Parts: sequence; C-alpha cells; structure tokens
Amino acid sequence: MTDALATVRRVRPGDWSALRGIRLEALADTPEAYGSTLADVSTWPDERWRLMAGGRANFLAEVDGRVVGMVAGGTNNEWPGTRWMYAMYVTPETRGTGVADDLVEMVSQWARDEGVGQLYLSVTATVARARAFYERMGFRLTGTTTSMSRDPGVTLVTMVRDLD
Repeated sequence: MTDALATVRRVRPGDWSALRGIRLEALADTPEAYGSTLADVSTWPDERWRLMAGGRANFLAEVDGRVVGMVAGGTNNEWPGTRWMYAMYVTPETRGTGVADDLVEMVSQWARDEGVGQLYLSVTATVARARAFYERMGFRLTGTTTSMSRDPGVTLVTMVRDLD
C-alpha cells in the first residue's frame, strides 16, 4: 500500500451498511460516473446490500476506521473470460493520498488471482480526472466506446491494464 494510514480490504458480509454508505456518497458526489443513480440505489432494501457484501469482489478503503473509498471487481458478459473494475470511488478529502492507488492494486491482485493478465474498466468520457488517474495507473484506451445503459447520451470509453 502506498498510504500507511489506509487499510484496503475485501468487504465481509457484515460490512453491508458501510458498503451502502460509501456507494450512496459516491453517487451523490459524482452521479455522471456510475451506471446507477442515487434515486434508484437509495431505495434498495437491506437484503440486497447484504447479498452484495457477501457476493461480488467488493473492497473498502478505511482510514482511522472510517470508510473513504470503494472498488469492485467482476466479470462482463459482453467480454467473456475478462475481469473488470467497477464502482471506483475515493472521498474528496482523501484524493491524492494514495488511497485510490491502493484500491486499484487490490482489485488488480484479485484479477490476477482469478487467473487473468489484464483488468478492464469503462469510464465516462467526460470525467477527465478519472481518465487521467487511470492512465497514471497504467490503463490505456482500447478504442472501444459504448453508451451508458441508464443514459445512452453518456459515452463510456473502455480501458485496459496489463497485470504482468
């Protein structure tokens, strides 16, 4: 880890409330960056959050016991055999401290453990800060663009990082 103050770890089933809190914060902070909306996600029942916390590869970053970031790893049905990074977020006050780097490294290790040599992501074309960060972390554009499912007017660019 690059930031001695941060702890990054996989979400455990009992972390569902913390996962919900940081996800809702992310959607309020940067709504254009996510495929879901604050209005929709805020209505999810506790049981859905419990299932998320116990299922997919979700990771939380904490500083002094406070959740300050999240990221998830998963698959993509349109790209069989690949692993993807989803739902990346770091609180404004911890940006630039290395917490985001730690989250990317954690999900990259998860992808390696899954047996793949590359990690993909889609990022909103208009969120320049995020694209610049991903480029600094070794992601490169693939040349593939798609429209966001919840808003076809939003263009997503696909990026990939070699994990070797």
